[in-house]
Amino acid sequence: MAMAEDKSKLTSVLFACTMNVVRSPMAAAMLRQLKGREIYVESAGVEAGALDPLAVEAMAEIGIALTHRPRRFEDLQDDCFDLIVALSPEAERRARDWDGSIAVEYWHTADPTAFEGTPEQRRAAYRAVRDTLRRQIAARFG
Repeated sequence: MAMAEDKSKLTSVLFACTMNVVRSPMAAAMLRQLKGREIYVESAGVEAGALDPLAVEAMAEIGIALTHRPRRFEDLQDDCFDLIVALSPEAERRARDWDGSIAVEYWHTADPTAFEGTPEQRRAAYRAVRDTLRRQIAARFG
């Protein structure tokens, strides 16, 4: 879809990941902060779970409140997005099956919930994902 290629023409973006509890809510919150008046932003997952407290904590550290009701693709209308940014392989497959007319970009993004270690090491994994997403969002939409 040509509209998704021109940054100035984007009016709506969906971030998607597997569970919609860490990566996609973080990305959506950051883009809302950056372009919320210009771009409608949502997030969804292949499945939906409970919002991850470490994601909330990581976002609070940069001054963004992560208030979010996790949802699945099926909870959204499939014709209201110009671009879907998939942050997991499962989300990319689901996005491409959801509506063939919507542009899909895949950003390989680590899943911090899979990281094992001390509480501080786990927090560092969430911060690393947050910071990576922040750079990608600034580069793509800034």
